[in-house]
Amino acid sequence: MTGLLIAAAIALVIGAGVMLGARLSVRHAAPVATALLLGLAGYAWQGSPGLAGKPVEAGKARVEFDEALAKKRSEIGERLTGATKWLVVSDGLARQGNTADAANVLLSGLREYPEDPNIWVGLGNALMAHGNGVLSPAADYAFKQALRFEPEGVSPNYFYGLALAESGEFERSRDIWLKLAARLPEDFELRAELIRNVALLNALIERRDVMAQGGMSPGGMSQGGNAGP
Repeated sequence: MTGLLIAAAIALVIGAGVMLGARLSVRHAAPVATALLLGLAGYAWQGSPGLAGKPVEAGKARVEFDEALAKKRSEIGERLTGATKWLVVSDGLARQGNTADAANVLLSGLREYPEDPNIWVGLGNALMAHGNGVLSPAADYAFKQALRFEPEGVSPNYFYGLALAESGEFERSRDIWLKLAARLPEDFELRAELIRNVALLNALIERRDVMAQGGMSPGGMSQGGNAGP
């Protein structure tokens, strides 16, 4: 069933014609949210590691650094401050595959800048990378701290919604992104992309609920349907 759900997500993304990898800007940012929805496929086929109780097994394979994610974080949220140096160092470590130290260096940064939402967002992302995409309690706490210090900030809301979507918490992700989109000017590309991603999440939620109620078999046929010869 999980595989069918993910296949549906991929089909929806392709049908929406979402373009990935565009250069990002504050007014015309091309979010990587849809890329992460596509990434759900990998997690699903590996046994849904985002489910409660599944152990996080970091460090078994080299984690590829997500340049698009780092650029996105920089351009929608970060300001050049004294805290920026910690994010630069963390990104450098993550590029080398050292996800543990990438997170630890941000903890050091928080000792100097304990109320900086950008470092908290960076820590949440770093912990997600270290946990192979799992929204651990520590990562969840980091994102919530970012929201505590900047409740209506674009970056904390965007990346927390992204983490929730990647972890399969579609309803929570949808609600956060809807509220964020409502606060953005209508001519922001980020707003349009968030609305499209919310539509994708709604479709995933609907398909998941149908499958959970036994209305669809893993092969995509209704339980009462005829599979044919």
